[in-house]
Amino acid sequence: MPSPTDSAPARRMSSEERRAQILAAALAVFGAKGYVGTTTDDVARAAGISQPYVVRLFGTKENLFVAALDDALDRLLAAFTAAAEGAAPDELPERVGHAYIGLLQVRGLHQTLSHAFLLGAHPVIGPRARDGFARVWEFLRDVGFDVQSAQAFLAQGMMINSMFGLRLADDYDTDPRVHELFDACFPTDKVRVLSMAPRADEPW
Repeated sequence: MPSPTDSAPARRMSSEERRAQILAAALAVFGAKGYVGTTTDDVARAAGISQPYVVRLFGTKENLFVAALDDALDRLLAAFTAAAEGAAPDELPERVGHAYIGLLQVRGLHQTLSHAFLLGAHPVIGPRARDGFARVWEFLRDVGFDVQSAQAFLAQGMMINSMFGLRLADDYDTDPRVHELFDACFPTDKVRVLSMAPRADEPW
């Protein structure tokens, strides 16, 4: 006798769930291919849905990128806020830094931010990206980073983004320069980082 679940129709995803699904795919694809190199069809295929549905929800690629950027910044600041809660000033860089690395689980988040921060001249994306960058600085200062620590944290974050974008993890075992760089940047998190870092043979 079939169980009740055998004949039950599959639950349809809500529009909010579909939106979240598309944004996750958008972060992955924009992160790998950049704003110019990505199409709404690329994102639709990554999300496993139709391209017209992406357009129906977001309208244009520009709108989709802005939404993905906002999502990345919201995720980033939420992770930073949770990590900083209850931390002593001298604990902040390590705890917030661990949170930043943990966001590698969100495929393409770091690279999407990097792409956005290179689009300062874009009339729509530029202002949004500048405000987002300033929000991160404001957060660091508000939770207790001094100016020098905040500057160093952002500088290291940008270097780490470059390492992920370059897929340097591919060369960790074969290039001593890359090996040294990973050892320097991730003295306690290296194994975790290498297990999550994007690779060159991945489409996104």
